[in-house]
Amino acid sequence: MDKVVATAVEATADVPDGASLAVGGFGLSGVPNVLIQALHERGVSSLSVVSNNCGAMDSGLAVLLAAGRIARVTGSYIGANKEFARQYLAGELEVELIPQGTLAERLRAGGTGIPAFYTPAGVGTQVADGGLPWRYDGSGGVALASPPKEVREFDGAEYVLERGIRTDYALVRAARGDRHGNLVFNKSSRNFNPLAAMAGRVTIAEVEELVEPGDIEPGAVHLPGIFVQRVVALTPEQVADKRIEQRTVSN
Repeated sequence: MDKVVATAVEATADVPDGASLAVGGFGLSGVPNVLIQALHERGVSSLSVVSNNCGAMDSGLAVLLAAGRIARVTGSYIGANKEFARQYLAGELEVELIPQGTLAERLRAGGTGIPAFYTPAGVGTQVADGGLPWRYDGSGGVALASPPKEVREFDGAEYVLERGIRTDYALVRAARGDRHGNLVFNKSSRNFNPLAAMAGRVTIAEVEELVEPGDIEPGAVHLPGIFVQRVVALTPEQVADKRIEQRTVSN
């Protein structure tokens, strides 16, 4: 039951080239930076990543992206990541952009054994009809476009069929975790981390505070340990290394 692994490098040692990863985080909140850095140091490449966004400010997944280690991204937000946009438009990266709520539900559905579901999000658009550019040819043309999806009517309204997502591995970051893998997330870091963790066949969690089983009240657990296979306790220096994406001040 003790799922603690000594280092991030050891915890990610079996992640191969070409693996699919569900990665938690929302902006720069709750991003598993230490696990991502371990993959970078090992030189793992050709990764298929499922994440809300692909890092920012040379942090998080942006480290792997800049090194050319990511082949495909399934996400909902490019934002201010100029390198992400450049690779996508240059035809170097395959990108499946989907509505943010749909992404969240696809991860949750995959993690709970639901193969597909119907949603009204995207009906009447290229999300359902197909034709969204997945890969450009580098000259402004579309080399690969999304296929059409099944649309069905329920009670007089149309809904599009979306598939649940399962990945080989999931990388997440939690504020607290115990040796059994029960996790607690802080504020907005809870947006995607639990869902990403559920979607991974092997889920690796880096935790800012490692506690003993029983120290977390059952009602306070955000993600049960059944979804987590490995836990890495961060050092104080790693915990303190947090960046701010948009700093705002007021007089």
